[in-house]
Amino acid sequence: MTNIWEVKEGVQQQLSTESKCYTVDTTNVGDSPANSSVTVYDESVDENVTNTVMSTNSPSESDNVITLSPLESLTEGHAYRVEVSFEIGTSTWTRILRVHCPEL
Repeated sequence: MTNIWEVKEGVQQQLSTESKCYTVDTTNVGDSPANSSVTVYDESVDENVTNTVMSTNSPSESDNVITLSPLESLTEGHAYRVEVSFEIGTSTWTRILRVHCPEL
């Protein structure tokens, strides 16, 4: 069973020139997340752009926090959906983070 939730912080703003490492706190669903993975979609063109905007893509878990690899090289005016999947016990969870890259 997959449980999908959008993060409560809402849409994040990130410039095309910025590189940011986002974190996801799993405390509200349990301790010790494992087997985390990240997929990034450019919702403006409806395509998976993980390899383009997250070239390293090796999330790490520590306690109840998953730290994502840097998100970078975004396209101005585009909206992105970052899906972070992880396991706690026998359950699989997905957190969705939305990022908007404003036009300069």
